[in-house]
Amino acid sequence: MIAYIIRRLLLMIPTLFGIMLLNFVVLQFLPGGPVEQVIAQLTGTAVEATSRVSGGGAEVGREQQMASQGADAAVSSKYRGAQGLDPELIKDLERQFGLDKPAHERFALLVWNYLQFDFGESFFRDQPVIGLVIDKMPVSISLGLWTTLLTYLICIPLGIAKAVRDGSRFDIWTSTIIIVGYAIPGFLFAVLLIVLFAGGSFWDVFPLRGLTSEGWDDMSWPARITDYFWHMVLPILAMAIGGFATLTMLTKNSFLDEINKHYVITARAKGLSERRVLYGHVFRNAMLIVVAGFPSAFIGVLFTGSLLIEVIFSLDGLGLLGFEAALNRDYPVVLGTLYVFTLMGLILNLIGDLMYTIIDPRIDFESREV
Repeated sequence: MIAYIIRRLLLMIPTLFGIMLLNFVVLQFLPGGPVEQVIAQLTGTAVEATSRVSGGGAEVGREQQMASQGADAAVSSKYRGAQGLDPELIKDLERQFGLDKPAHERFALLVWNYLQFDFGESFFRDQPVIGLVIDKMPVSISLGLWTTLLTYLICIPLGIAKAVRDGSRFDIWTSTIIIVGYAIPGFLFAVLLIVLFAGGSFWDVFPLRGLTSEGWDDMSWPARITDYFWHMVLPILAMAIGGFATLTMLTKNSFLDEINKHYVITARAKGLSERRVLYGHVFRNAMLIVVAGFPSAFIGVLFTGSLLIEVIFSLDGLGLLGFEAALNRDYPVVLGTLYVFTLMGLILNLIGDLMYTIIDPRIDFESREV
């Protein structure tokens, strides 16, 4: 097992390198880079202005003054919308954003810094990327963890009940309900919850935004915990609705597959009770794929399901951070968040494999080629 873990950890290095290289190359070809974002602000064509450009003391006000001084000079530039701007301003912006070096040098510097967990500073937030990620991570982890736990706590008993009552009215009605829930997009269900329970048009039961209420720091610990979970109810329900169908049907089909095997028939023939057969023999084998998939389910919820929910409920997490960084072409934040996402995904996938051996010690990874 130790040899397998070491091999998997070593394989993470080329995987991370390949993903970093791919993301870096893609960003080089995206239109509207950070220099063009500033140019759009200077020329008044930006859709939404960012706060300020970090480093070098080059604030937007000073840049506007420089732009007005060189506005009469026709300048050919590789940046869209830069005609008429002072060439020195463009060069200053390139130096400021680190774009004055060739792409291969910038990538080599990026890899060296990432090996030291130095993700640089945000172009437009004037903060270290690692600080931004750490600040936003608790929100996203809270959403992902509680959503995954809620989904498992409901879907596993429901899937077992459906397998035992396969073909019954209970099975048919619950299948109808979870399929309808699966068909409703999470963000649409979030809006419905807000309208019904957050003061939209009916009941004002739950808070509309944020993870905590005003004055949270002054509350007692029991009051803080209650307030935190009170804020999490609607976002978690909105994120969990889509996962019910997949996990419930996976659990049901896994149990049905095991129930029809010969060892179950033999156990019943020996006179064992149905409960003893189900939970003493079937449960471990049927739950192998379900429980071992917990890390993958968590990473899926964390990185793919939280963006719109964070926007709708004004939750300042990693999904919203990455989305805003992509819109503003804030390359250090984009690459930093992708690196963290990838690293966490690889580690959780390894944990998922190891959970197989915990649930079923008969599985041996030592004899398996990675």
